[in-house]
Amino acid sequence: MAISRPALITLTALAPVSWGTTYAVTTQFLPPDRPLFTALVRALPAGLLLLTLARVLPRGAWWWKAAVLGALNIGAFFPLLFLSAYRLPGGLAAVVGSAGPLFVAALSVLLLGQRPTARTLVTGAVAAFGVSLVVLKAAGSLDTLGLLAAVASTASMSTGTVLTQRWGRPGGVGPLALTGWQLTAGGLLIAPLAFLVEGAPPSLDGPALGGYLYLAVANTALAYWLWFRGIGRMTATQVTFLGPLSPLTAAVVGWAALGQALTPVQLVGMGLAFGATVAGQFVTRPPRKPGLAGGNVRGGAVGVRGGVLRR
Repeated sequence: MAISRPALITLTALAPVSWGTTYAVTTQFLPPDRPLFTALVRALPAGLLLLTLARVLPRGAWWWKAAVLGALNIGAFFPLLFLSAYRLPGGLAAVVGSAGPLFVAALSVLLLGQRPTARTLVTGAVAAFGVSLVVLKAAGSLDTLGLLAAVASTASMSTGTVLTQRWGRPGGVGPLALTGWQLTAGGLLIAPLAFLVEGAPPSLDGPALGGYLYLAVANTALAYWLWFRGIGRMTATQVTFLGPLSPLTAAVVGWAALGQALTPVQLVGMGLAFGATVAGQFVTRPPRKPGLAGGNVRGGAVGVRGGVLRR
């Protein structure tokens, strides 16, 4: 069913808004120091749920394409994101993640033959600067491994998003199935790493079970379906510019639910980042078709994603 462009943008934006609640849910309800187990519980059950609903498996080349996209968007992205968030000071991982539009602009040149406009680059820089005002805090020396992980996580997600639109979807396959393929593939990649690094699953009480249920269903299955659905109908740049909504939501939730103060500088940063997010929806024209049936999507712009630890 066709929907208006403002409605499409709003629905797609619900994904990063949902991801912005992950930090609060993780710190308030889940066992501490189990980021890989949390990533596994988010990805694999959500993927299996969507596969059950879609009842469509990959065929032909889409077995390896789904594995590649699942690795880039989920399997590599989640562990790298958590590693960077644990090792970097005061929200720096979120700032690197907010540079996603700039990564996508560069990748679109290589993979889609698109040259970024000056407006795109300036808007992307403003978004990253705004997020930095919201999340950065005074800290000591930078951790090299953490910084490399942050850059790698953003590059991984940006590459996965651009490839998602370049490859489109097989004929007759909707975003529900495509999302299920990626979450399942990513979850299967995370599983051995989680058990190798963190050991057996922790014991779970009622709040933890509720927290994991929320993360798996609303925060992952529904949110990623909306995200990949948006990638098929919007440009890469437009979708990527919705990413800063994630750290902004985390800041608002921290203020409203966790009693964390917001300084005037942070409020200015939130205004800049939100303004760049809105402006990012007008930096390129939408693709002529919502990247479907067999064949690569070429010549049109494409889409992405982002997040902070909470994810």
